[in-house]
Amino acid sequence: MLIRARYIGILFVLLCIGACDKQAQQHQHSSLHFGTLIDITLYDVSDETAALAFAKIDENFTYLHQAWSPWEAGSLARTNNLIKTQKTFSVGPSILPLIEKSTELSIKTDGLFNPAIGELINLWQIHKHEDPDIKPPADEDIQSLVKQNPRLSDLKINGIKMRSENPAVALNFGAFAKGYAIDLQIQVLKNMGIKNAIINTGGDLKAIGSHGDRPWHIAIRHPRQNTWLAKIDTQNEESVFTSGDYERFYMYKNKRYHHILDPRTGYPAEHTQSVTVIHTDSGLADAAATALFVAGPEKWLDIAAKLGLKQAMLIDQDGVIHITPEMHHRLIFNPEIETTIKVTAAL
Repeated sequence: MLIRARYIGILFVLLCIGACDKQAQQHQHSSLHFGTLIDITLYDVSDETAALAFAKIDENFTYLHQAWSPWEAGSLARTNNLIKTQKTFSVGPSILPLIEKSTELSIKTDGLFNPAIGELINLWQIHKHEDPDIKPPADEDIQSLVKQNPRLSDLKINGIKMRSENPAVALNFGAFAKGYAIDLQIQVLKNMGIKNAIINTGGDLKAIGSHGDRPWHIAIRHPRQNTWLAKIDTQNEESVFTSGDYERFYMYKNKRYHHILDPRTGYPAEHTQSVTVIHTDSGLADAAATALFVAGPEKWLDIAAKLGLKQAMLIDQDGVIHITPEMHHRLIFNPEIETTIKVTAAL
């Protein structure tokens, strides 16, 4: 059905503290990892516990960033170099879980989530999107990589031993690593007895517990305007992840080129502005947001069903919001902006 509503799209946390809140109950900490600002908010913990938690999380994120970055001297960079030899080698203990978990998600998304396309990501150089002279790579270079069809299934794993049957495979877990890392660090907080917290990595986040006597308030950003689309209150333990074409992009000859690549074409995925997914598993939510974005408005529900998602929202190239009933029921849309919402049939 079609509903006229008022709207907006990325993700940020509404952490407005009422006058009645006790200052000592809330602790906040920010640091830079994975190329983004990570904000941690703890509620109802002591100063000592908060300081210890922040130190542990910072240490862990520093390690994971170096280990999982394809561009720094760490375990993933080593893995990518050895893949090209097509010889058998031992996989680092920090990398094997990424491969195993991502392989399952890649299968369920029909390969639309594909961490094996690192060479294609490197070719596009989207990390240089602020360079005034940046332009798309040559089509022949793109097609050369697409024809080699790098996939995680090209990796043959036996215990900790691995080799690749396709030297074009280069691993880049940018659409999974942040989510997986958040889950690992939330578990660290739980092990310390912390029950109420948010870890927010540049708008993608996981919340546990509550903010005192109220839930954590989250907002979802408009993909084309500097304001919010909708608000949602988290329930118990939830991850909220958004993939959007506004996060890292550049304009060339009046066309938008963004960082979310379609493995089938080698070009930035079309027909979608943003996707938001809510789930208890941050790694799944991270990968799913990317896969649904690539699937587009025609195929996103098929992929969502394969992933078992119940709460997801896609904003198409025309600004129409496609949303599952479960998610639509929970959102409060911005009353200042009008748009069209299409509520899907139940998955």
